[in-house]
Amino acid sequence: MMAVGLLVIRVIVGLLFVGHGAQKLFGWFGGYGPKGTGGWLESIGVKPGVTMAVVAGLMELVGGLLFALGLLTPVGAVLIILTMIGAIKTVHGQNGLWSTANGYEYNLVLLAVAAGVALTGAGAYSLDALLF
Repeated sequence: MMAVGLLVIRVIVGLLFVGHGAQKLFGWFGGYGPKGTGGWLESIGVKPGVTMAVVAGLMELVGGLLFALGLLTPVGAVLIILTMIGAIKTVHGQNGLWSTANGYEYNLVLLAVAAGVALTGAGAYSLDALLF
């Protein structure tokens, strides 16, 4: 059952990160694409905005895909963790812990999930298990 639990966690969290990356990179799923996201990033002091939007989008897309597939899971987890650290540092950290005040609570949960899976391994139902 542990392998199934890890699969569920990896697929749901990973695909949601893929979606967030697609929002930033392609404007899919209600996103604003690189220009829109870049403009918002510049408005909060992150420059160059479009470049940083593309970098963040790639980290989310690639990290989420690796995480969901269980392929090079520690690499995917590190990309997710770095993205969440960036979100905490630039947006949510100044608002305290709780998400009710736009704090970093949710980012911390996602960071912990990625770290936990990286430390335990992707499980039997993963490409890591199949290939390595």
